[in-house]
Amino acid sequence: MVELRQMNPQDWENVARIYFEGIQTGNATFQLDKPTYEEWNVGHLKNCRIVAISNNQIVGWAALTPVSDRCVYAGVAEVSIYVSDKHRGQKIGAILLAKLILKSEEENIWTLQAGIFPENIPSIKLHEQLGFRKVGYRDKIGKMNGIWRDSLLFERRSESVGID
Repeated sequence: MVELRQMNPQDWENVARIYFEGIQTGNATFQLDKPTYEEWNVGHLKNCRIVAISNNQIVGWAALTPVSDRCVYAGVAEVSIYVSDKHRGQKIGAILLAKLILKSEEENIWTLQAGIFPENIPSIKLHEQLGFRKVGYRDKIGKMNGIWRDSLLFERRSESVGID
């Protein structure tokens, strides 16, 4: 059984550990180093941070980053979702992402987007299962360890927020 709750600063050590596991795969993020809490905190929306707990242990997390400070994009955010190595394949990602979608709509976010490496098939499938659609292919969008990497852009438009 998985319990979800709002992430708090005391969770950072576990959140960072799981994030670093994702970094080490080479297919989860362009980030190469584990950020400090202060660095991470500045970029993520305060009310859209969730941790998944199983057996009193944080096993995954999800959070949103605003895509721009321009007011016209106030309802658009980018998804980050990570599950610990030992707990992948147990639907924790789906539980987290479903809750993040609900939480985003409570915060008047009408569009969620996700940049996913083409090699990250489990993440692509997860996002598609929860209503994201591929809207773009970004050829050589960033360099990682000296190698140009492509990225797929996925998007989910709310059916209840920002539709007027």
